[in-house]
Amino acid sequence: MKIPELCLVALVGVSGSGKSTFARRHFAPTQVLSSDAFRALVADDENDQSASGDAFDALHYVAGKRLRAGRLTVVDATNVQQHARQALVALAREHDVPRVAIVLDVPEDECWARTQARPDRDFGRPVVARQHRDLRRSLRGLAREGFRQVHVLRGVAEVDAATVEYEPLYNNRKELTGPFDIVGDVHGCRAELELLLDRLGYVLSRDELGRPVGAAHPEGRTAVFVGDLVDRGPDSPGVLRLVMGMVAAGHALCVSGNHEAKLLRKLRGANVSLSHGLAETMEQLAADAEVSPLVPTFLEELISHYVLDGGRLVVAHAGLKEAYHGRASGRVRSFALYGDTTGETDEYGLPVRYPWATEYRGRAMVVYGHTPTPAPEWVNNTICVDTGCVFGGSLTALRYPSRELVSVPAAREYYAPARPLAPGAPVDEGFDLADVTGRRSLETAAGRVTVAAENAAAALEVMSRFAVDPAWLVWLPPTMAPASTSIQEGYLEHPVEALADYARAGVPRVVCQEKHMGSRAVLNVRRDGSGAVYTRTGRAFFPDAGPLVERVVAAIGGAKLWDKLGTDWLLLDAEVLPWSAKAEPLIRDQYASVAAAAGAALPAARAALAAAAARGVEVGDLPGRFAAKESAIAAFTAVYRGYCWPTDGLAGVRVAPFHVLAGAGASYARRGHEWHLALVDRLVAADPELFATTRRLVVDPGDPDGVAAATRWWLELTAAGGEGMVLKPAEDAGPRVQPAIKCRGREYLRIIYGPDYTEPERLAALRGRRLGRKRGLALREQALGLAALDLLAAGGPAWRVHQLVFAVLACESEPVDPRL
Repeated sequence: MKIPELCLVALVGVSGSGKSTFARRHFAPTQVLSSDAFRALVADDENDQSASGDAFDALHYVAGKRLRAGRLTVVDATNVQQHARQALVALAREHDVPRVAIVLDVPEDECWARTQARPDRDFGRPVVARQHRDLRRSLRGLAREGFRQVHVLRGVAEVDAATVEYEPLYNNRKELTGPFDIVGDVHGCRAELELLLDRLGYVLSRDELGRPVGAAHPEGRTAVFVGDLVDRGPDSPGVLRLVMGMVAAGHALCVSGNHEAKLLRKLRGANVSLSHGLAETMEQLAADAEVSPLVPTFLEELISHYVLDGGRLVVAHAGLKEAYHGRASGRVRSFALYGDTTGETDEYGLPVRYPWATEYRGRAMVVYGHTPTPAPEWVNNTICVDTGCVFGGSLTALRYPSRELVSVPAAREYYAPARPLAPGAPVDEGFDLADVTGRRSLETAAGRVTVAAENAAAALEVMSRFAVDPAWLVWLPPTMAPASTSIQEGYLEHPVEALADYARAGVPRVVCQEKHMGSRAVLNVRRDGSGAVYTRTGRAFFPDAGPLVERVVAAIGGAKLWDKLGTDWLLLDAEVLPWSAKAEPLIRDQYASVAAAAGAALPAARAALAAAAARGVEVGDLPGRFAAKESAIAAFTAVYRGYCWPTDGLAGVRVAPFHVLAGAGASYARRGHEWHLALVDRLVAADPELFATTRRLVVDPGDPDGVAAATRWWLELTAAGGEGMVLKPAEDAGPRVQPAIKCRGREYLRIIYGPDYTEPERLAALRGRRLGRKRGLALREQALGLAALDLLAAGGPAWRVHQLVFAVLACESEPVDPRL
């Protein structure tokens, strides 16, 4: 018996016919759902017939879950009554899988003998006799009930000798990996098809009359036609001759379009309307006696859709939602041929298409045609390649997997469109709250990252109320872990420990980069002058970022980076200076208020201590301690004031980029860090008033001289008021190595841990800080960010990019010490 690899199998037979034995012999234990086993699950007794209703409810529920997941499912029950089988037929139809009945027609006497031999069976022979009568009545009607295959095994010998083989559905061509060239609706435009195939690199073969009868690609590429080869155009027979030859030679695949389905019905004698170009096709076929007889067989063999390249690619004429991929039913074919509609008609009398693509969440790329559009546009990993050639547009092919689009213009308008070929409204990307809420696990190159439901809820509050448009919000900066706690006298963080961290990780070269004290900003800018500037939590950085975006776009042009990188947009990771440009309220309320309070209280306290001492009161070391507090507050005040200066518009604002993250079709995030900083230097040269240089030093973390040089440089930076430095592997070190480590200066840390954190007892306590959670968080956020950039570069659906970006923000709600 050959059965589909994906189907619902109903074993049919009376008690004692050997159904369970047959199931164990031919199917995996996980594939078989036994009614006896489900009675035991719900009632602790597989013979408790009073539990049958609950048992079958549970069985049907599990069967539905398996079928939804695309898993072959076998139901081991008597199934000799029509109502029991109809429930299974309905379940299979709900999930669009074929129905297979395997009947074990074993003589009643044999079944009764086996039943008597089982001590767990306590019913009499009349039960077996009734089941046998029900079986005999059912045999002739199984096909009418909806079973696509019915296999009847008559007698014990046939049951024992039977074998089961699996065969893939016709639409399952996952073994074909391409590369493919997927061609949009041709509609009889043979000349344009020849030009397109030539441009794609195919070599056409012709018959003695010069007509194209096939085409092959020297590199072994396969053409895939999305259907609607015929109607409206000048040479439907010529298109059919060419495509049929390619398919017969194994150089092409073709799915059916609605026009092929209608043509086939007409050729088979159905009474169909000769509209939408069918009349012209019939006339053309009547004049071509050579190809006409071959057309019906070719059209009959066209299927609704193909699943290719291991399930990564689906091709259907009108598109296909994920639940229908690789399935076989009338409604799957209908959707593939005609698409879905809202039930309304537009002003031209045409059906309004339901925007299924905006709701698509599947992993497979779906390429389709059917609805002509002026230019193909990606929507959630789907694309329509019907560009209206017959209406005077163009004939388009998508090259897979490169996603390159190749088009040739139509020679003329062959058929007037019922609806003008005009650009449509902007496509709704289909963002859905369900994509980001709740607990979820996301795939990255570093493994799966799980986001807790409560963290997603916290991120939703920020993202929904304050974030910039998701179209711009394509990446968020990951958090950064500090260096291992230093054992150097008087220091909490020090380059010795920071470089030792990377030396232990086996990193051969480290870039020590000046750490600018400003506010983290992501700049997403386009060559046309549009763009957005947002914070590390996705909020707009400025009320009006237009002037800054214009300056940045101009500088990129001046640095000739648009042409160098071959892009019309760039994503930059930067620090915007001064700190006060964004954080003035924070500075005023959290830092200046402390300095002001201390400035008022400490001198008064010292004066009181001095007066007490003058009166002979023993004050011990209190004057010295309060003098130290005054000194610490003075240092604290000097630190935050060093990061503040007045600005007026862009006057006084500096931008210090350190990553050029992504551009059109490319993620640069894994490029060596020196590559990024070299591009930044070009921006600084193009606009030195706006852009600030990021100074750096490259050292070997295992070389004592390199460690000493980095330490000296760090001490010079921090002594001059700098925040410190950031250390990064010179080349991508993989997902388990920290992408960056911050090593902050001794004075700067006063605004993090408090003015007097350098007191020996406080410093000793702080050396007990735990960094493991922070480091794990940094790696997870880095993995999510890289995955978002990779997906963005690959042209992935916007909702999936946003899902990853959202997860970065959600991770920020992890309970981690914010001072780290």
